[in-house]
Amino acid sequence: MTLKDLNINNNWTLFLDRDGVINKKLDNDYVKHWIEFEFIEGVFDALKKFNSVFGKIVVVTNQQGIGKGLYRTEDLELIHKNMIYEITYLGGRIDKVYFSPYLSAENHSTRKPNTGMAMLAKKDFPEIDFSKSIIAGDSISDMEFGRNTGMKTIFISDENKTDEKIDFNFSSLLELANNL
Repeated sequence: MTLKDLNINNNWTLFLDRDGVINKKLDNDYVKHWIEFEFIEGVFDALKKFNSVFGKIVVVTNQQGIGKGLYRTEDLELIHKNMIYEITYLGGRIDKVYFSPYLSAENHSTRKPNTGMAMLAKKDFPEIDFSKSIIAGDSISDMEFGRNTGMKTIFISDENKTDEKIDFNFSSLLELANNL
């Protein structure tokens, strides 16, 4: 099966992880301020293409650095405001960003791989159909999040990983966009 076989159109929703998918991850650290946020090459072109394909595009991101006291919710909201501004300015779109500030040890319902952020998105956008949704992420917990909600899963990494939770592998969002 290929992505084209899914007949993706504006009835579909794209869920995106943030760190390692939209922006570069920091080694053993968190993006705590906008100045530390660096878009991955090709993201703007990918999001511009996604804008014309998907009905909804949302970001779902675990942000336990808040729970650790390394940065504040206000810092994260400013990062997301600036991220959305840049993406929109260059022809892309993010309809909403959802984040979970909880520590992994808390196992909060909103923390991936749990489905809380997907349920919040469905509450805000009732037209979301998880069977017509994709999660693109760079971790197995993103893939588990997708499986737990009935989404198709796309692993974004230079490493072509084999796991029963992964439906498709792409090296970047741009490669994903070019295969739609």
